[in-house]
Amino acid sequence: MFEIKTVILFIVTAVAELTGCYLAFLCLKKSASSWLLVPAALSLAAFVWLLTLHPTAAGRVYAAYGGVYVGAAIAWLWIVDRIRPDRWDAIGAGVCLLGMSIIMFGPRMA
Repeated sequence: MFEIKTVILFIVTAVAELTGCYLAFLCLKKSASSWLLVPAALSLAAFVWLLTLHPTAAGRVYAAYGGVYVGAAIAWLWIVDRIRPDRWDAIGAGVCLLGMSIIMFGPRMA
C-alpha cells in the first residue's frame, strides 16, 4: 500500500509542478494574461507542499521524484501539447521510472 500511495502522491506532485510551469510559460512565451501567474504560483506552492508529505529523507524523495517528473512530462507532451511521444521518449521515461522505483522501494540497510 505504501508503494501505491507514494506513486499517486508523486503523480499529483508532478501535475502541480507541470501546471504551474505551463501557466507561467503561457504568460511569458504565448502572451497569455499575466493573471495566469496567480494560479501558476499557487500550483507551484502546492507542488512544494506535496513534496513534504513523503515519509522519507528529502534527498531520496527529490531524487526519486525526478524520475516521476520525466514520465509525467512525457505524458504532458502527449496530452497537453498533442505531440505523440516516440519510442525513445517512452524508453527514456521508462528508465527514469525504473530508477525511481529502485530509489524509493529498494531494500534498505538498517
